[in-house]
Amino acid sequence: MELTILMPCLNEALTVETCIRKAQAYLEKHRIAGEVLVADNGSTDGSQSIALAAGARVVEVKSKGYGAALIGGIEAANGRYVIMADADDSYDFSDLDGFVDRLRRGFKLVIGNRFQGGITPGAMPLLNRYLGNPVLSLIGRTLFASPVGDFHCGLRGFERQAILGLGLCAPGMEFASEMVVKASLASLEIAEVPTKLSPDGRQRAPHLRPWRDGWRHLSFMLLRSPQWLFLYPGLVLTVFGLLGTAILTGGPIRIPGVFTLDINALLYFAIASIVGVQISFFGLFALALARRMELRIAQGFAEKLLRLASLEITIAIGIFLALTGLGGALYAIIQWGHSSFGALIPSDMMRITIPAVTALAIGTQIVFGGFLLGFIEIE
Repeated sequence: MELTILMPCLNEALTVETCIRKAQAYLEKHRIAGEVLVADNGSTDGSQSIALAAGARVVEVKSKGYGAALIGGIEAANGRYVIMADADDSYDFSDLDGFVDRLRRGFKLVIGNRFQGGITPGAMPLLNRYLGNPVLSLIGRTLFASPVGDFHCGLRGFERQAILGLGLCAPGMEFASEMVVKASLASLEIAEVPTKLSPDGRQRAPHLRPWRDGWRHLSFMLLRSPQWLFLYPGLVLTVFGLLGTAILTGGPIRIPGVFTLDINALLYFAIASIVGVQISFFGLFALALARRMELRIAQGFAEKLLRLASLEITIAIGIFLALTGLGGALYAIIQWGHSSFGALIPSDMMRITIPAVTALAIGTQIVFGGFLLGFIEIE
């Protein structure tokens, strides 16, 4: 069997038969050896019997959720290729030529693009159309170097074995992002097809919850890209804090009539550098753990940095900074002794003490962070 047309279904009694008829007509018209498969996720409106009467094969998926229904359907499919879309008549199952053509040409994943194919008025909420989908798709393309312009289009086709090999497991709406993210990380051949989105035929509220599901998509992408979630922001904060600390250690910065940056700003910059180092190590820990667990995650430059962060190098750098901090603290005590351990000018002493404590704190973090990296990677 060449093609399975898969429809996840949860209470789609009004539209499931229409979708099945269109899919069957497409298979017959183009003489494709295929099947129409409905993955029912616990419908209570008789969708199952309607689908069976229309000639579809129905598989019951007990685990709840959009992703769970599709995973069950993909596992039960008989076709070499699978084309999936919702059973709400928002996508046209009679117009699948672009998907079939690209699958036959060797692409492993073919995604519809609604922004290229057209969105009929009323088919997509304005918030999703102009904010949610474009922003999340942009984040996905940036984090994973993916060519996909519409991460959440529900009409997509794929080679069944290639997608099964990705180990998809997201049970909810974030399944759409998971498929694209893991396919991109696995370097599968991906293509796009302009796809038209029409208003669905439901007479009830959609299952989609924009804010909740949007957050699930975003959190999934961030957790699959620890260098963007932890490492890069941490490094930026560290460099910003260290530069500010170094500049203000030499003396205050004054712009007459505007502001003066002095001891208070020095303390803030120092804290920023300490926090930045900690966040950076969170990224390295996540990368090291992902490597041990053989997870597919976005890496690139971060992987090179992880290789540099060997136990010996991190301990050497950490000890050097810690000793530098202790030296600064000792110098501050000596200066205090010169005044018979009496009252001091706070601005002068803090300009020594704050950098010293910062170096001591960062050095300690690096030493123990290096040991934790070594522990994660221990045989």
